[in-house]
Amino acid sequence: MRIAFITETFLPATDGVVTRLRHTIKELRRMGDEILIIAPKYGEGPGFYEGAPIYRVPAVPFPPYPQIKLAPALPGVGHALMGFKPDLIHAVNPVVLGLGAPYFARRLDVPLVASYHTNIAQYTSFYKLGFLTRAARWYTKRLHNRAEINLCTSMSTAKYLESEGIKSVRVWPQGVDTERFAPKKGSEWWRNRLSGGHPDENLLLYVGRLAPEKDIGRLKRVLERLPGTRLAIVGDGPARRDLENEFAGTPTTFPGLLLGEELAAAYASADAFVFPSTTETLGMAMIEALASGLPVIAARGGATHEVVADGEEGFLYEPDDDGSLVKAARRIFEEDDLRERLSSGARNSAEERDWASSTRALKSYYEEAVGSKAVG
Repeated sequence: MRIAFITETFLPATDGVVTRLRHTIKELRRMGDEILIIAPKYGEGPGFYEGAPIYRVPAVPFPPYPQIKLAPALPGVGHALMGFKPDLIHAVNPVVLGLGAPYFARRLDVPLVASYHTNIAQYTSFYKLGFLTRAARWYTKRLHNRAEINLCTSMSTAKYLESEGIKSVRVWPQGVDTERFAPKKGSEWWRNRLSGGHPDENLLLYVGRLAPEKDIGRLKRVLERLPGTRLAIVGDGPARRDLENEFAGTPTTFPGLLLGEELAAAYASADAFVFPSTTETLGMAMIEALASGLPVIAARGGATHEVVADGEEGFLYEPDDDGSLVKAARRIFEEDDLRERLSSGARNSAEERDWASSTRALKSYYEEAVGSKAVG
């Protein structure tokens, strides 16, 4: 099959969408599929990935969050697609660049699959754009309902999309690289770095975008109420400077953005993973933490309950109850053998998720879209 991805984000950007796309494209290439990637231009970003060409579209930064690049569907996108002759177009998180996907699919007479990864309407309030919430919901529904199949990454998100009037919704299963992310990747050197030179103290880890919607500031409550506990906040984003100021004077480190083996080592060198966001459609970092053998302490909301089995792989706390968050961390650190049991449950859970199975499910949705287009 010849598949064209039109995505709002790709390498060298780093987020859960890019992680999923990288592994998916790798698996599709192994299956013998031909791939074209159409993505915003990020400086000197790569021109190929896994042998698949990347057509880069000129882009401008999104002012409230400059790491996000906005790229319009210029005529060159159509030329690239016509030259590639896809059997199917997959619009990933369509917002700006993906706006042209329905037009190109209709012009080429091929099916369109769209995947939903970010609740844009919900995020508007975090960036002082709340007046756009209703428009964002309307826009999302209108754009997605022009696709034969709409994919999302969790059952809770599927229910939300269906309640919004979006049709033909399917769940694209989770995956994780359990070879890269594994308990054995931990090291004394990384634990020393993450803990600020206090490796014998309890060490909590956060990994992800440093952005307002992640509610990272709430993690200060744990540090205030549990003496001997340290926190490492890994990642980058528009809220980094504010967070560094907010956590000044606390036992917190900011190692910055980590990738590859460094990220795997960071996960495996901590004692527990904390995830306060309630806006996730999946939460890839939680799955990587589970694979690393880390118990996860996550806010109950979004798709977290589909990732973490409460009491088996970690704990879900009530998002507006700081006492619930502190209690979860205290239990992991103070109850005999609990952390070891949760760690084992976390790793076992992650081993049930893999990218090959995830991609086979995706291919079945592609085949469904092709059949739907043929009948239509």
